[in-house]
Order: sequence, then C-alpha cells, then structure tokens
Amino acid sequence: MIDSKPTVYVVDDDADVLLSLKFLLETEGFSVRTFLEGQQVLESAPHERVDCLIIDYVMPNMDGLDLVRRLRARDVRAPVILITGRQSAGVEARAAASGVRHVVLKPHIDESLLTHLSAALREEDDVNGLRKCP
Repeated sequence: MIDSKPTVYVVDDDADVLLSLKFLLETEGFSVRTFLEGQQVLESAPHERVDCLIIDYVMPNMDGLDLVRRLRARDVRAPVILITGRQSAGVEARAAASGVRHVVLKPHIDESLLTHLSAALREEDDVNGLRKCP
C-alpha cells in the first residue's frame, strides 16, 4: 500500500527544533523526514517524494534561501515554508524573491506553522490536483 500522507522535509541545524517539529507534524498526520543541514536535503530531495519543505533560514554552510535556490535548480518544486527568528521585511522580501510564499517566525511556530503548511499544500492541490492535506 502506498503511503497517502503528505511528506514534509524539515531542515534545521538545531536537533531539538527538529524533534519538536517532527512530533508536531506526525501528530497532525504528516510523514516527516528531518535534516540537520542543507546538503543532506540536496542528496535526498531529487530522489524521493516531498510535498512540502520547512527550512530554517539561518544555518551554517548554507542558509535556507540558498538551499531553496539549489533545490529549484534541481527541479524540486514543492512549496517551502521558511522559519526564522529574525523578523524583518528584508527576510520576507528575499524569501518572496526566491519563490517562498510562507515565512513563520520562531518561537511561535506550532499553530502558525500548521496554518501555513495547510495553505501551502492547498495551493499545490489547486495547481496539481494531486495531494491532499490531512
């Protein structure tokens, strides 16, 4: 049987944040893969189904928007939610320029993230008619 749950990748260099988000999303019915750095995602994403990516903005080696640009160059078109502790119009403008429509501020992630995740998956459903949000 094929898993019909949407698959969400979560990328954050903080292991505690990864565990927390994994628990939250799995509780809400999502299949979740976690990654501590962008390079791990680049090695997995082109070969596996991913319905949405939740990416931390500030990470060592490669920031979240650089990861988004590299994923798009590899034709990974899943919607992205950028999470950040920095509230500024500059971050949101750079995110929008990279095609990221959803930015969620830490530390108030839980409910806001779920709202943005549902919206991102609905947007994809409208475009593709393929995936359904739990």
